[in-house]
Amino acid sequence: MKAYSGFAEVYDLFMDNVPYESWSEYIAGILRDYGAESGILLDLGCGTGKMTRLLAKAGYDMIGIDSSEEMLGIAAAQETEGSGILYLNQDMRDFELYGTVRAVISVCDSINYITEEEDLLAVFRLVNNYLDPGGIFLFDLNTLYKYREILGNATICENREEGSFIWENYYEEESQINEYDMTFFVKEEDGRYRRYKETHCQRGYAPETIQDLIRQSGMEFVACYGENTRRPPKKEDERIYIIARECTKKREV
Repeated sequence: MKAYSGFAEVYDLFMDNVPYESWSEYIAGILRDYGAESGILLDLGCGTGKMTRLLAKAGYDMIGIDSSEEMLGIAAAQETEGSGILYLNQDMRDFELYGTVRAVISVCDSINYITEEEDLLAVFRLVNNYLDPGGIFLFDLNTLYKYREILGNATICENREEGSFIWENYYEEESQINEYDMTFFVKEEDGRYRRYKETHCQRGYAPETIQDLIRQSGMEFVACYGENTRRPPKKEDERIYIIARECTKKREV
């Protein structure tokens, strides 16, 4: 099953513990640090648009791209009047825009869903193509440490009043592929439970591999931060942030 199809209906329900507001403040803070205080901002893998809407409130003109029609349908349904967010149903490996943008972000481990290096290089090249001169690319990644030591071959379960889920995780060291089967049981109004099941695949990348692909794409690697910090990552960090910059286009005088 295509990722985030049936699961789109219950995604926000089971992600209600994610501190999106403080997360968006962290993202906006980094963008400001590197000169992207305003302008058009592209959110790659925007999902149901929670981060997209928060960054719109922070003053950015937002575009959200996602390959899941179902997730974008939920994003559009939650849209507030006057936000001006443009949602596009596209694959990040071959997305198209009408012009360039001040910055591109991709969070919530969306980049980890790109499991082939050549596809990831294609994403980076497209980002570089659509960035303004000196524009910023900011994205996060689940780390190899998280896949190996935290998720591994674990089974995670959670019960709630409104539903429950089972997450069966499998990590393959040689390929660095993390696969997880997700089964959700969501309580309906009549008291019965609806079952959703999907399989997702992600890949872990060493920071050195990411830096090399960024340089191959024509961008400049700027920094790598540990989770929710401005410091270099530690071995135990489960998520890292990469900052890259467009560096070849001429700026207007």
